[in-house]
Amino acid sequence: MMFRISLVSFLFLFFTGNVLCAQHLVPHFDPREYHQLLDLSSLQRDTSLDQSNAKAPENFRIVYRSPEVGLKNRWELWINRSRGLGVISIRGTNGTATSWMENFYAGMISAKGTLQLNDSTTFTYKLAEDDKAFVHAGWLLGFAAMAPDMLQQINRYYQEGIHEFIIFGHSQGGAIAFLARSYFQYLDGMPKDIVFKTYCSAAPKPGNLFYAYDYDYITRDGWGLRVVNGRDWVPEVPFSIQTPTDFNAINPFANIKKAFRQQKFAVRVGLSYMYGRLNRPARKASRRFQRVLGKMVYGRVKKVMPEHNRPVFVNSHNYTPAGSPVILYPVKGYDEKFPFDGKNIFVNHSIDAYRWLLDHIYDTGKH
Repeated sequence: MMFRISLVSFLFLFFTGNVLCAQHLVPHFDPREYHQLLDLSSLQRDTSLDQSNAKAPENFRIVYRSPEVGLKNRWELWINRSRGLGVISIRGTNGTATSWMENFYAGMISAKGTLQLNDSTTFTYKLAEDDKAFVHAGWLLGFAAMAPDMLQQINRYYQEGIHEFIIFGHSQGGAIAFLARSYFQYLDGMPKDIVFKTYCSAAPKPGNLFYAYDYDYITRDGWGLRVVNGRDWVPEVPFSIQTPTDFNAINPFANIKKAFRQQKFAVRVGLSYMYGRLNRPARKASRRFQRVLGKMVYGRVKKVMPEHNRPVFVNSHNYTPAGSPVILYPVKGYDEKFPFDGKNIFVNHSIDAYRWLLDHIYDTGKH
């Protein structure tokens, strides 16, 4: 009798233990998980699926590679059936002029609206609740071209029991990963039991402060991670210009001229002069950035996507980082391993540099 009870207990613990180990993503940064994502991203080249599978981390298989769409955008879907996990891996800049143009198409547009991709295709989106949330036009255009395909594959594998997904991208792919996560959050019809965890690796800034607030809220408690090499300059762009119109509506700068009028004449003239000297250059610079990186670059985008209609650019350029930061600080030996020679401006941006820091800081056992 005791033997039977022990055997039943053992079998129960064995099988339920395996289920528990396999079923759930957990929040916060996992060095080994991130290492696997870097490995998957490094396979994101024009090799066959068989070649990619041969080099993939254990238990991962690529099940879908998208065609190139938009401005040379591509993504892949990897499945780990032992964990019930899907990984949406978004490719970064691929070195072509068209792919780079997407990065420079940096005029800000509303985080809610509709993009006209071509004469027969529009993309209606919501990326944040706040009407003051703005995002990067180029990366949203790239995501818009991939989004229907992503949804089709998510729905397909959801029906096969894959209910947890990691959204991952390095560089431009990381910027698009922000927007993808936001889009899925607000999309009507998305199954409520899907779990998303996001790693935005070496990613530039995706939008303004109000977009960042929204993203950090929906991914709170460790579900949206931004991984940065402390030597990498790419996460520092696009340029950020803050003007009084970029503040919350209730702020002392909104009615500052009214406050000035309450002062004595000499004080009022002096304060108005100083405020104007500080405010006008910032506002002028913001308008210039929007004109050059929005309207002018749109003309070049139009040559690649002739039926893409110009979106409404907002008068703001206050780009802000988003996501819970994970800083890969340049530890001893890093600068000798990845020296800057004055020309190799992406030496600190490479997957190899990020992987080296990860292995040496977190001792993943890979170095």
